[in-house]
Amino acid sequence: MKLWRKMLLSLTVSASLLTAASVPAAMAAPQPATVKVNMQKVNYGTDAPVISEKTTLVPLRSTLKALDAELTGTTPDSITVVVNGKSITLQSKLTEINGVAYVPVRIIGDAAGYSVRWDAQTRTVQLVSTSPGLGGTEAPVAEASQTGRGFMWEVQSNGNTVYLVGSMHLADKSFYPLRKEYEEAFAKADHLGVEVDISKAAGEEQQKLIMQLGMYQDGSTLKDHISSETYTKLGDILEKNKMKRDALDPFKPWVAEVMISTLKPMEAGYEASAGIDLHFIQKAMERKIPVIELESYESQLNMFNNFSKQLQEKNLNTALDNYDEMGTAMDQMAEMWKTGNDQALLEFTNTMSDDAEYNQAMLTDRNIDMANKIDGYLKNGNKEEYFIVVGAGHYLGDQGIVQLLKNKGYDVVRK
Repeated sequence: MKLWRKMLLSLTVSASLLTAASVPAAMAAPQPATVKVNMQKVNYGTDAPVISEKTTLVPLRSTLKALDAELTGTTPDSITVVVNGKSITLQSKLTEINGVAYVPVRIIGDAAGYSVRWDAQTRTVQLVSTSPGLGGTEAPVAEASQTGRGFMWEVQSNGNTVYLVGSMHLADKSFYPLRKEYEEAFAKADHLGVEVDISKAAGEEQQKLIMQLGMYQDGSTLKDHISSETYTKLGDILEKNKMKRDALDPFKPWVAEVMISTLKPMEAGYEASAGIDLHFIQKAMERKIPVIELESYESQLNMFNNFSKQLQEKNLNTALDNYDEMGTAMDQMAEMWKTGNDQALLEFTNTMSDDAEYNQAMLTDRNIDMANKIDGYLKNGNKEEYFIVVGAGHYLGDQGIVQLLKNKGYDVVRK
């Protein structure tokens, strides 16, 4: 049960918070960037992408081939390529690394008709084709069979409709295609609502915030704030992952906990870049509809930072003690989501209740705030449709969003 509670991070906390793990991970063991075109990883061989001054540089010829574009000419300050039969000149200087020409990925991605996203947690650049016929390689066509029921409810009032969707913040390609009811409801939506717009999570402001809140500012280190037993267990797992035992010394226990909790799921192939919320954020950007944040990056970070010293160490110990089983637990949660198993979701959610402080902050307070905002959307009289995607763990139980809306008099229908 305690293990399930740790995995509930992927059901209750926005993936923007999970990107907090990317900061200590990057400091502890920097990794090269990965590039994916429509969810398919580009194989660069020994010529890996590099990050220079916050810009991802990629081998020019290999990337153009992956985008089905052709290089026709270069000058010191420009590149000419043919995309879908059309010649385009791009203003960009080439950078030579070990005899290979590199170029900023965003420049050629944009020119080839792709949206370009950066996932800080997995250090992955996602290029997704935005229009048919551009880029040569279109997004994979949905299969005839649909992979998961998931969790969705519908609420109608005062001419407004709100769809409530339960997200898995970490997922993989096996979650897709979503069943048609999701896509049909989203196609009619005037607004997308999410916990936090995670497309902005890698921004400089957000990264500064995690450094300010997640690191000790008084000269002390993690070793000074947790027991020697906990510190030793943490060091053992860091060494397992080819990091130094003291790699997380600058960080508070809650940051170490989030990082440890994401290592095994990521190893098993679960990524924030495949999460249900990011899937719809990207679609909202393509449709150019507003993305509404029900919370904020700062509020989620502050929630963890405000946990008592005792709870922070307790949570870290739970993550450490169950580290080897987290991949399996994530598989179980993925199966729960795909089958839309309400009873299993409620059981997962109820594991929060073994600690009053944790349950109050992670679920109760946040659920009340989000339900109140949804209540406002239903009452505003604008005759609009809202597609709300928040962690699935927020919906069920006596203090879940579904029950809170029922308490306000709404008829909430499972779809």
